[in-house]
Amino acid sequence: MDPKASDRVKVVTKDGKMDEGMLLPSEQQDMLVLKLDTGYNVGIAKKNVKSISTIKQAAEKKEEKLKLQHDPKLPTIAILHTGGTIASKVDYSSGAVTAAYSAEDFVRMFPEVARVANVDVQLIARLMSEDMRFSHYTMMAEAVIEKQKKGVKGVIIGHGTDTLSYTAAALAFMLENIQIPVLLIGSQRSSDRPSTDAAVNVQCAAQFIAKTDFRGVAICMHENMDDDACVILPACKTRKMHTTRRDAFKAVNDTPIARVTPQGKIDWLQKDHYQPPKGKSIVPKLKMEEKVGILHTYPNFHPEMIEVFTKNGYKGLVLESTGLGQAPTNIDENLPNYEALKTFIKKGGIVVLTSQCIYGRVHPYVYTNCRRLVDIGVIFGEDMITETAYIKLAWLLGNFKQEEARKLITQDLRGEISQRTGREFDVSE
Repeated sequence: MDPKASDRVKVVTKDGKMDEGMLLPSEQQDMLVLKLDTGYNVGIAKKNVKSISTIKQAAEKKEEKLKLQHDPKLPTIAILHTGGTIASKVDYSSGAVTAAYSAEDFVRMFPEVARVANVDVQLIARLMSEDMRFSHYTMMAEAVIEKQKKGVKGVIIGHGTDTLSYTAAALAFMLENIQIPVLLIGSQRSSDRPSTDAAVNVQCAAQFIAKTDFRGVAICMHENMDDDACVILPACKTRKMHTTRRDAFKAVNDTPIARVTPQGKIDWLQKDHYQPPKGKSIVPKLKMEEKVGILHTYPNFHPEMIEVFTKNGYKGLVLESTGLGQAPTNIDENLPNYEALKTFIKKGGIVVLTSQCIYGRVHPYVYTNCRRLVDIGVIFGEDMITETAYIKLAWLLGNFKQEEARKLITQDLRGEISQRTGREFDVSE
């Protein structure tokens, strides 16, 4: 009998290597995927497999049907799933891969949440976060708007971590005047691993929504490597800073808004954090301009890199420069880069300049090079993170005329630009 998904198997490859673990479902027909005893997954090309044998068949496990009852004393929190590791786990007793795509599934996976709120679970998409498109941001925004109309206390969006900060920024701009909390959460460690951060992230997000009157979009992820607390991070000033650490998400040129424990203790860390005006009607602006890109400068940079955007009709470009805003446009060999930027702008394109540095802000008047860029119309993006500048520019060009977009790009709309970044970063002092 051929091995089935969830069976424990031994795979021997043609080069003599042997792997043993649980056979997982694979969307790629030419690949086998094993869950190893370490908790990690490994992919093996079927063409390289010499033999595969079943060690133990998966046992069937029937779970009792969970009956949820609405508790009128508790608020309702909407859970929107987009994919990522936070929504699914492997049950080692049965070998089954389960996903929390119903309220019952979700409460079974995260029972602590049911003690603080009723849950309304909706599947938006099954995506790895690197596959996100602007159209998915629109789907999420529309779902949030519907949930606010239905009177939920707040929304938790489960999302893969790799592009979670892009989505947070996009929703912050799209959902103008949103009157409920919208918290994006992810999981650095899959839910079936002992070191998972999924449960704590979910619990903290639910506690924060249930016990505060916060409005707007934010991120809720681990504060440290332990499970003591999560932090509520600003949607437009947060970046994933580590590939695997549970405390990978950090505020950049800003501080966390609040600290929350799984038990519901909340400490506010910012007094004047950005929130949409209270009592305003939501004004959805859900369009995103597709023809916007990011270009990273580097030594030995060539003008063809800029010309690609010009020739393909791009309307906006975020130029991630070095230091305070320098770009390779000075010596004779680099003057073609300068001319390529001039051409892009002359044809109607908007160029927003950010820094490759993690902290600090760009400044147009410290070096001659920067002043020359200003002279041809390059817009210095203050202390915006590159990812946020990209999302903001695409959103502005999708919802406003070009000249208005030029004016708005350096205005602080959702807390994405700080008035100052502190003595250690601000050269204007």
